[in-house]
Amino acid sequence: MAIAPTPAGEPFAQKLNFVLKALSLSRGALAAEIGLDKSVVGKWIAGAVTPSPNNLARLSRLVAQRVEGFSVLDWERSISSLGGLLGRAPASDKVEVSPDSVDTLPLNLLDQARDTAARRGAAYEGFFRTVRPYAQYPGRFLHDYVMLRLAPNGQLSFRMVCDDVWVEGWAILLQNQIFVVSTEMTSGAFAYAILNGVNSSKAGQLDGLLLYCALDVTRTPTATAVLMTRIEDLSGDEAQDDARFAEMATWSPVAQPEALSADVVSHLTRDIGPKELALGGDWLLNLPLSRSRSGGLGPTARHDGL
Repeated sequence: MAIAPTPAGEPFAQKLNFVLKALSLSRGALAAEIGLDKSVVGKWIAGAVTPSPNNLARLSRLVAQRVEGFSVLDWERSISSLGGLLGRAPASDKVEVSPDSVDTLPLNLLDQARDTAARRGAAYEGFFRTVRPYAQYPGRFLHDYVMLRLAPNGQLSFRMVCDDVWVEGWAILLQNQIFVVSTEMTSGAFAYAILNGVNSSKAGQLDGLLLYCALDVTRTPTATAVLMTRIEDLSGDEAQDDARFAEMATWSPVAQPEALSADVVSHLTRDIGPKELALGGDWLLNLPLSRSRSGGLGPTARHDGL
C-alpha cells in the first residue's frame, strides 16, 4: 500500500476519522460507495494500512461530491485546515474525556468506587465480546466489542462498538458490581448497564442488564440481558490496544444462531410479567447472582455457547 502524505503527528487514519465524522459518513457507507470491502476501510481507520494511490483518488472523489473542490492534495492539509475546508472545527470532532471528568458527576460514592478500582480494576481490563438480543430483529442476537482499561484518574474506562455505533464512558466498580455510565456517540444518547462482578484475579465472563435507546424512529427505551466474554487481554501498549479495538469494530456484529447454545439463549431471553409470576416465574427482568454466569478464567468458567 502506498503511504498517503501526512504532516508529522497527524496520521492519515486520524484525518480520515475526522473527515468521516464531519460528513456524517459511516465506514460501511464509505466502503459501499467506493466499492470496497468494509474491512479494508476499517484497516485504513485503524491505521494498519493506508490507501493505494487509486483508492486514495476514489476516496477523494467521494469527498468532493460533498465538499466542492476537494482533491487528493487536500489530504496533505493539517486536521485544523481540513476542519476549515469542511466547515467543522476539529475540537468538535472528538469528545475529550479528561482524566478527572468522571469526578464532575455529582455522585457521593466516587471515592469509594476509585478505591475499589485500585484494588480490583486490573481484573476487568481486557477485550470482551458481548451477546445480547437484537432489538430491531426479534429472535436474533448481536455481538458488541468492549474494551475495559484503567484510566489515569484511577477509574475503569469503558468503550463499546457495534457496527459503527460507538459507546464511550466509565465502568464504576462498587461492592461486587459494575455500573456502566456511558454515551452512545453515533446518535447521541446515554446508555447504562449493571453487571455482576467477579472475585477472581481475572474476569472471564460477566453478565447483567443493559438500558439504552433502540435505533428506531422513536428511540424506544429498551432493556436487555447481556453476556460478556473475555476474548483477549490488553497488550499494555495503549496505541496498539486502540488499533486492535478499531479492528474489532470491523468484525460482524450479527451472532450466528448455530454458535449460541440453547442455555445461553435461555439465559438472555425469558418471559416476565403477571402470567409468569403466577407460574412461579419472573415478575421483572433481572439477573440475580443465583443465575449469574459472571466468573473468572479457569477450568470451571462457563464460556460455552459463545
